[in-house]
Amino acid sequence: MLCIATFRRHISVIMCSLMLSAIIICLPWSELSAQSSSTQKYQTPPKAIADLIDAPPTPYVSIDPTQKWMLIQEYPNLIAIEELAQPELRLAGIRMNPKNRGPSRGRYVTGLKLLDIKDGKEFEIRGLPEKAKIRNIRWSPDGNHIAFINSRENGQDLWVIDVSAKTAKKLVADKINSAYRSAFEWLPDNQTIICKIMPDDIGKAPVESGVPSAPVIQETSGKKAPARTYQDLLKNAHDEKLFEHHFTVQIFRVMIDGKGKQIGKTGIIRRIEPSPNGLYILVETVHRPFSYLVPAYRFPHSVEVWDLEGNVVKQIADLPLAEEVPIGFGAVPTGPRSFEWLSNEPAALCWVEAQDGGDPKAEAEIRDNIYTLNDPFSGEPRLLVSLQLRYYNVLWGNEQLAIVNEWWWRDRRIRSWKINPSSEKPDTTLLHDFSWQDRYNHPGYPLMRELPNGHSVLLTSEQGNTIYLVGDGASPEGDRPFIDSYDLMRKETKRLWRSEAPYFERPVELLDTDKLIMITRRESISKPPNYFIRDLKNEQLSQITKFPHPTPQLKDVQKELIRYEREDGVKMTATLYLPPNYKTDDGPLPMLMWAYPQEFKSADAAGQVTDSPYRFVRIGWWSPLLWLVSGYGVLDDPTMPIIGEGDEEPNDTYVEQLVASAKAAVEEMVRRGVAERNRIAIGGHSYGAFMTANLLAHSDLFSAGIARSGAYNRTLTPFGFQAEERTLWEALDVYFEMSPFMHADSVNEPILLIHGEADNNSGTFPMQSERFYNAIKGHGGTAKLVMLPLESHGYRSRESIMHMLWEMTNWLDKYVKNAE
Repeated sequence: MLCIATFRRHISVIMCSLMLSAIIICLPWSELSAQSSSTQKYQTPPKAIADLIDAPPTPYVSIDPTQKWMLIQEYPNLIAIEELAQPELRLAGIRMNPKNRGPSRGRYVTGLKLLDIKDGKEFEIRGLPEKAKIRNIRWSPDGNHIAFINSRENGQDLWVIDVSAKTAKKLVADKINSAYRSAFEWLPDNQTIICKIMPDDIGKAPVESGVPSAPVIQETSGKKAPARTYQDLLKNAHDEKLFEHHFTVQIFRVMIDGKGKQIGKTGIIRRIEPSPNGLYILVETVHRPFSYLVPAYRFPHSVEVWDLEGNVVKQIADLPLAEEVPIGFGAVPTGPRSFEWLSNEPAALCWVEAQDGGDPKAEAEIRDNIYTLNDPFSGEPRLLVSLQLRYYNVLWGNEQLAIVNEWWWRDRRIRSWKINPSSEKPDTTLLHDFSWQDRYNHPGYPLMRELPNGHSVLLTSEQGNTIYLVGDGASPEGDRPFIDSYDLMRKETKRLWRSEAPYFERPVELLDTDKLIMITRRESISKPPNYFIRDLKNEQLSQITKFPHPTPQLKDVQKELIRYEREDGVKMTATLYLPPNYKTDDGPLPMLMWAYPQEFKSADAAGQVTDSPYRFVRIGWWSPLLWLVSGYGVLDDPTMPIIGEGDEEPNDTYVEQLVASAKAAVEEMVRRGVAERNRIAIGGHSYGAFMTANLLAHSDLFSAGIARSGAYNRTLTPFGFQAEERTLWEALDVYFEMSPFMHADSVNEPILLIHGEADNNSGTFPMQSERFYNAIKGHGGTAKLVMLPLESHGYRSRESIMHMLWEMTNWLDKYVKNAE
């Protein structure tokens, strides 16, 4: 409990922070920070770094449901800032482009090729759109066709590829609306697609009057409605009209020959999912009243079953606005939720209902009930199973098999149960009970297979008594992915295969459960990921893809997975990277540490190895490894565990544990002779930026810091943040001590703050960096603030990223490499 003096001090500092924020908002930007004329345009880092960023990335791949074809998907590494400058609306937590009614920041593919898995031959696809921006790629259930959305400046089109002919054609032109969740789905007949299009009577978008007609009013009447700090919420009546206008859609049923028909009523339809027999569509439609407090996914919505003509067969639920969901992990709305079709039934629905008021803090013997309702969707729902923990998911197998997973946050627990869905009162058999943070004992995840109806079920042996599990295979030697068979009757596991050094190889698809032939993704430190067919019985391995090394200049980088201890005995892990040809006799290097703290409920779990020494050295704009070509050593992802065992909360000793973890990492680098104390920088992104600011405020371990897109004042996220469930009013002392803004007067090392001006991540408002910078400046500290126009929480444009790297390089050279 806080004493009165401490409480008053905290309130005084918080009030000062609010007044300081008001001053920042009122002052013109030119008065906050003087910029030299040389930085009034986008800059480029040294060529060695720029070349790494511009290297073509390794393509994505997807495998068709019949496992005969692989679709190779080429995508751009970075985009031009002109793309980010396109029109954008930010409504109810969703960002969309009003010109083409697509996502304004979605990633896209620019090229597609087909690869025959059996012989490895590649085929070009004729007729693809020019200057393609391809999203939402979906195979038909039989693997004979591929549908996708192509985005243009003024519209979105639905395309389809004929796999056997290797040709593409436009199916629906201009009308597609893909701004809100999935834009289309295949029907099980493999000939029909249902998609979202603009209504014929859409009209023009509402135009806001320059003269207000009324104040914006919100009112509360005594009911608790706590909410985390969301971005891009609706703000006024005009936003509500825009939301309705741009997200209202019509469902269109179209054949692959181009013939189509509009079905059903228009609405803000967020979900369309065909039943396994293809006779019905599960439709979720958002409606008023909207909220200015929570995003669209918590707006009121109806859940209906339609037939293929758009007639409402049954309204399953009409759910109210979910503003009053309790705070805490595992908190859920009351009433039905998590609707889905049973994959192995022709047309049967499943959903979940909380039995504890949706409140994880409430005492309850049963947390969730799972219900089912069969075609014709009349009568009372059937109770399938009751859960003592919170529902996670159901993995359907066959008429006699399903696996139900439940979880609980407080002890990071997962339990898996086998049930017989066809039984009148299904018995439950416990298969696994473990902590998801205990990586060494994680049993793995069941492999699934796609049925001819397009829905996925458990992959089982021919007799149906064995499933197959794949996992990371975490161990003291590092991750070694595996595939196991698991006998459901005996509850016995048999190891079929495990990745062997010096490779990191992960199972992707099990092609034959009898012959034990599978597709894997294999890589090493110097060999990029490629796909292989591995015959386990005959011990044969054949390569499918031959993607080249994207950055051969780094193929000889030295990589080592290292272990060391914190002063309290907790074991730590990090990956140490050193430039090619470097030897410790050459003397210590300037070093960059890049980290992200994580909360744990046990010291044993916190001390487990979290990486593999044999992963490919992958470079991206986010990677600290870029500075290897500038003569730096890099300690990547040194573990920063924040541990709270039993009833203790991890964040109660956040600062002490954070500093102890960083100190252990620094001492290990110095002991090895690869770094020296006065030439080590610390950096991180998001919660890693928060960590960086705290380490500079509470220690003198580092010569400089780099903090990207962070939050520094926890009083601005009062209803919880990261893994912290308590509110500001429940843990005032914790919020105060963890906020580097409150300790800005102690930040006596140079810190570079970088933030996207359009950050949409919960809690990391751009003003977090602006306010923190001004606080440091007000106390005479050394800091620089770089605000990236148009960028969100993760940066996208080449101009922004190159400039960010230029700023980081200059900062590191000035305060680390050339530090006295």
